[in-house]
Amino acid sequence: MSLSHRLGLLGRKVGMMRIFTDDGDAVPVTVLDVSNNRVTQVKTESVDGYSAIQVAFGTRKASRVTKPEAGHLAKAGVMAGEVLREFRVTPEVAAEYKPGATLPVALFAVGQAVDVQGTSIGKGFTGTIKRHNFSSQRASHGNSRSHNVPGSISMAQDPGRVFPGKKMSGHRGDETVTTQNLDIVRVDETRSLLLVRGAVPGSKNGHVVVRPAVKAKLKKGAQ
Repeated sequence: MSLSHRLGLLGRKVGMMRIFTDDGDAVPVTVLDVSNNRVTQVKTESVDGYSAIQVAFGTRKASRVTKPEAGHLAKAGVMAGEVLREFRVTPEVAAEYKPGATLPVALFAVGQAVDVQGTSIGKGFTGTIKRHNFSSQRASHGNSRSHNVPGSISMAQDPGRVFPGKKMSGHRGDETVTTQNLDIVRVDETRSLLLVRGAVPGSKNGHVVVRPAVKAKLKKGAQ
């Protein structure tokens, strides 16, 4: 997909609900708040070396903003936000926006496929069974306190070491995850909400980035 079609919105994961179709089918959806996406900077190839639109979302106290960032936002005439991201676009698309402008929720339409990026829920330090979906050992017949252990992790004298990248216990979750090809079921322009069907990463009130799906042409029935 060309860069001109990758302009997206920043938002917040509100939670889940269900809506009913005209046929009476219940559709589970995730509600995304994408209100007040304001342009903080329009980058051009002549000045910055590439074309992009920098966007802010949410609110932040003035005391929590550094002086350089405060001056940057004051130049654009916008309020400080919790999230600051930029979208690479073509020069033609970048020329359509000015600092201080608000991106509408109408950038997306019902039936459109989108990619949603967020921070997955952190699970802390987990074992190999939960982290890598390993099978546990027998729970009886002489297996003493070795039910959920990974088993052998290395070899004997040759090579006598554990290979790098071995799947073992460790930290799980709390990482950037992008779920592709989610369907927009409804667009609420009045309240600036997107109702998306599919697994949106992250917990409630987590920040997300919504972009048009880069692989939409590979999905059946994509519009």
